Amino acid sequence: MQEPFDITIGETDYAIFPEGNDTYVVFKDGKEYRHILKDTESQWLTLDPDTALPLFGEDEEVNAIGKEIIAYVPEEEEDEEANEEEKID
Repeated sequence: MQEPFDITIGETDYAIFPEGNDTYVVFKDGKEYRHILKDTESQWLTLDPDTALPLFGEDEEVNAIGKEIIAYVPEEEEDEEANEEEKID
């Protein structure tokens, strides 16, 4: 499973925690903010905090967060570690 990561949109920082099945927990300003679910490449849904059911409706902030999640490329730590080992040898 993918490791948690951070994204920035404008001046707002978000911490993203993947839960699997295209579901993510989003933290904003250090507090749990929303649970979101990928609907399509450009449409994301907020999950109801009580029932965990998708809330349908256009939400530009959630779609912007989703766009950044899709665009996120994790740093390849294994390749960096291998390069460091080669330098030592």
